[in-house]
Amino acid sequence: MEYFLEIFLGGLTRGSIYALIALGYTMVYGIIQLINFAHGEIYMIGAFTALIVASVLTMLGLNTISILVLASIAAVIYASAYGFTVEKIAYKPLRHAPRLSALISAIGMSMFLSNYVLLAQTSDFLSFPNLIPELKFIEPYSHIIRSNEIAILVTTTAVMIVLTFIIKFTKMGKAMRATSQDREMAMLVGVDVNRVISVTFIIGSATAALGGVLIASHVGQINFYIGFIAGIKAFVAAVLGGIGSIPGAVLGSLILGWTESFATGYVSSDYEDVFAFIFLVLILIFKPSGILGRSESRAV
Repeated sequence: MEYFLEIFLGGLTRGSIYALIALGYTMVYGIIQLINFAHGEIYMIGAFTALIVASVLTMLGLNTISILVLASIAAVIYASAYGFTVEKIAYKPLRHAPRLSALISAIGMSMFLSNYVLLAQTSDFLSFPNLIPELKFIEPYSHIIRSNEIAILVTTTAVMIVLTFIIKFTKMGKAMRATSQDREMAMLVGVDVNRVISVTFIIGSATAALGGVLIASHVGQINFYIGFIAGIKAFVAAVLGGIGSIPGAVLGSLILGWTESFATGYVSSDYEDVFAFIFLVLILIFKPSGILGRSESRAV
């Protein structure tokens, strides 16, 4: 039972990280029906920013909590600026172009950012400091769950609550929902669609950067390639739950995390990706729109 609980909590942690990244995919798709394949690289840039800032602050002698907070804020701001810039450069000029053009632009931007960080940093894995302090009250249970994992779960939950509040109860959230339902009609009633899209990219980039800081601190190392791997997994999670649905992104992320965790624990770590993608294929065969996605009906 203890082993089962350890695997369950491990999968919950994985799913929480995927959710922070998948939110960006599903929000952007919900607004402009675009798969932002550069989103994983934004996650990676957030992690590298946190590493640089943490290294400087460590030399200045700050305590661990201060370093964690300041490094996270820097990562969120820097990654959000990148997300905003990517939207303006790579996607806005193609707003009325065929979807394939925007998709190719997204793939090209992903490759550009990945190679940019490779040239600016290194191809080697870099050690990332453990910025999350140990919690005294979980020491008796440290063989089952660690402080890093609790921090990830709490942060993800807080982000979900804040994001839900923004979308349901704020003026910008209403504008996002209006733009998602009908962009042209939203413009006719006075919604600044360009501003809504920019804010969507900023929010998605911020959550991805926060995920980058937490998972890098949890794993203990980063390199330029982590964005591609995490981005693909988060994209799968978003599709699994129903691309365009925020609750679906969270549910799909948790299911993917548990699938990988149990496959690793009871079968082999070599097959965790195999089981995850088999599960995805089965879901899409029987419900192509995803678990919580809605099928689109088109008039003919």
